[in-house]
Amino acid sequence: MISLRRLIPGCALLAGVLFPLGLSPTALWPLVPLSAGVLFALLEWQRSQPAFRIGYLYGLGFFGTAVSWVYVSIHTYGATPAWLAVSFTLLFCGGLALFFGAQLWGFKRLSSQHVYWRVIQFASLWVLFEWLRSWILTGFPWGYAGYGALASPVSGWAPLVGVYGCSWLLVAMGCSWAILLRRHRMTSHWAISLGVTGTILLSGQLLTTVTWTKPLGDPIRVAIVQPAVPLAKKWTRRHREDILNDLAATTDPLYGTHELIVWPESALPGYRDQMQRFLTSIDTQAAAHGATVITGIPSRDNQGRYNSIEALGAGSGIYHKQKLVPFGEYIPFESWLRGVIGFFDLPMSQFTPGPANQAPLVMGNIAIAPFICYEMVYPDFVAAGSKGSQLLVTISNDTWFGE
Repeated sequence: MISLRRLIPGCALLAGVLFPLGLSPTALWPLVPLSAGVLFALLEWQRSQPAFRIGYLYGLGFFGTAVSWVYVSIHTYGATPAWLAVSFTLLFCGGLALFFGAQLWGFKRLSSQHVYWRVIQFASLWVLFEWLRSWILTGFPWGYAGYGALASPVSGWAPLVGVYGCSWLLVAMGCSWAILLRRHRMTSHWAISLGVTGTILLSGQLLTTVTWTKPLGDPIRVAIVQPAVPLAKKWTRRHREDILNDLAATTDPLYGTHELIVWPESALPGYRDQMQRFLTSIDTQAAAHGATVITGIPSRDNQGRYNSIEALGAGSGIYHKQKLVPFGEYIPFESWLRGVIGFFDLPMSQFTPGPANQAPLVMGNIAIAPFICYEMVYPDFVAAGSKGSQLLVTISNDTWFGE
């Protein structure tokens, strides 16, 4: 008969695999607290097991599922052999898994003798390490527990406590389920667990009835243009005119019916200074119809190259991306890695971070907070950038991640 001790590593790995299924697109939100609760229960059952190892295995399952899409970027578009792309993906996920290893190691050192205090400590450490992931080594704030709240009644708490607070609530809920497995004082555990779960869900549901925002002025009509240009063609000069002509032709009938037209990240197949004739044409047409066109476009000056977003026509302003994707928009240890494999020499992978405190884009009397792709997953960054703005616009280029 297999002992429970031998099942712990596999259970930790499986619990980590289940967690991302609670997030979009599957959005099976109860899996988020269930996964966290299983992890808490594993530590409760087998306190002699090394907590770091349990956390690390959980992290491997977690990130191996939640971040496996980086394989597409490395292999499909980075011209990297499958075996090497798998190795890089595993190395990346293994590095991120260290966060969970350290989190559980810290919990083991700090955990109280009282089970309910341990629940509070566990949920609080979870949130602390989510926050740490948002800035250590430029940050990778991916797969936060709080995003699972969006598909649940807990979403009502989001305007009050943000994604970190929702993470705490879901993890604490999962831990309260886990304590039902304790063998003694079962009646009190059931009462407390049901009380915690009911309070979080019912209060969250009530909060969804509160209107937290109010309209500003008249509604605006927005169109989103998706060119769907294959990455293999995007930066090839012979396809440049076709890409620009397609953008112009798709956008032309939208001018009279929409106030805001949004193109994706890096929509234009060249640097801003190379696109001036086209930009002037779009700017003139949009302005004549009182429309604003927002586009992603690479730009450069004597300080560096930027991944930028610009407003044309009735709008104005340009913003340079601040949160760059490592190994995608810049190469850490560039002098060592450039030229090693094709992935480290991808087009547009030498960007410079834009300066802090950039002005918002403007469309008439509306201030627009712009974010480019990956920047949207930094909670504090988005909150700070949104102050004084009435509209958020995020553009992305998801070609990098396949279908």
